[in-house]
Amino acid sequence: MLLLGFASGLPLALSAGTLQAWLTVEGLDIRTIGFFALAGLPYTFKFVWAPLADRFEPPLIGRRRSWLVVTQLGLAALCFVMSALDPKASVMAVGACAVAIAFLSASQDIVFDAYRTDLLHENERGAGAAVSVLGYRLAMLVSGGLALILADQWLGWPGMFRVMAALFAAMAAVSLWAPATPPVAPLKSDVRRELLGFVAMLAAGAATFWLLRQLPWHLLLGTGRFASLGADTLMLLAACFAALQAARRAGFPSFLAPWDAFFSRERAAALLAMIVLYKLGDAFAGSLSTAFLIRGAGFTATEVGAVNKVLGLAATIVGALAGGAWLARRPLYGALMLFGLLQAVSNFGYWLISVLPKDYALMAAAIGVENLCGGMGTAAFVAFLMALTDRRFSAAQYALLSALAAVGRVYVGPASGVMVEALGWPTFFVFTVGAALPGLVLLRWLRPQVAALDRPREARTAGAAA
Repeated sequence: MLLLGFASGLPLALSAGTLQAWLTVEGLDIRTIGFFALAGLPYTFKFVWAPLADRFEPPLIGRRRSWLVVTQLGLAALCFVMSALDPKASVMAVGACAVAIAFLSASQDIVFDAYRTDLLHENERGAGAAVSVLGYRLAMLVSGGLALILADQWLGWPGMFRVMAALFAAMAAVSLWAPATPPVAPLKSDVRRELLGFVAMLAAGAATFWLLRQLPWHLLLGTGRFASLGADTLMLLAACFAALQAARRAGFPSFLAPWDAFFSRERAAALLAMIVLYKLGDAFAGSLSTAFLIRGAGFTATEVGAVNKVLGLAATIVGALAGGAWLARRPLYGALMLFGLLQAVSNFGYWLISVLPKDYALMAAAIGVENLCGGMGTAAFVAFLMALTDRRFSAAQYALLSALAAVGRVYVGPASGVMVEALGWPTFFVFTVGAALPGLVLLRWLRPQVAALDRPREARTAGAAA
């Protein structure tokens, strides 16, 4: 899990911050560099093709690992191609490679999340989530900070990309060596029907979104940041609904079967709501924490960066490992409730900074405690998502559930800025504590369903069949 978590995190910074640094050093204009941010779109929409990973598998070394090897070797090949490109002379080729790296990286994430879910037993989920987070964070340091140093001081950009290619090839060897997952009955459906359903779903969603973009939303909802966000939300919801209906009418079993299976469980809608709400308070506090520390509390960017990068990262890793150790010996429900409460209370550290005189020790303590509790909450939350998934559809279900978990993080940013302007920093951070409570109340109501997830999968399956 540690090594495959490292492999999963390695491409993220490479296709984002590191790529941006390369383009900047090579002298490309800021508008072109800005467009390269769109290369990260595959991470947002990976749930669209995730069902295909459940249905199709290269006949190489078995379920999940075959796709891991394919994506990792593809990433290695793309890094070798990048090492031969000049951004000033071949900007379109660099852009195509960046999108391809993000696509293969998102696909690797889909398969790794499914592999981890399929492989780990109930008492191993927390530890598996924790060491995966550790590997992921270490990889981001390698492909982010270390890659920049290698390119600037020793190897140049072509040499750095060749080193990254070698790392991806090594990760493919790790996937070959990794243990096999337990056998699962393969999904059986007509290939032509699957592909037609996939194309119909994409076409219906894209066409609906494009048509709705032509409407005069500014006349219907007014102007302003929230009006624009509301219009985009309505268009996305309508496009998703149209895509789902097209998939159902055309017949796309790999996409529909995971959702039908999930909604067959008791209180399925409430479980989805809890996924959105559980880390909402944490998301609110983190959305403007850097801006608050610099503008609201008066710390310099260097001070905030040093504490966030060093202490914050270390505290997150320690929190994830501690959470994983706790989960190995205790029930999932208790861990979710305890870590959820700690996540909420830890936001009071920022409130103290906002009402007390400037103090470096207080800032370090607040960041450390908040990241420590957030790391523990993340370990429990990832274990919860793994427990919710069905091994038959683990790629599709985990990708869909994790995308749903990101909804809150997307929308808290605009809301946070408006709230700070209206209420001030102290009241805002008190609100972030309260924002965590609905998820905990819902968790308490769902206690029987969450407690049942600690039973072995075979027992749950037998109970559902009975």
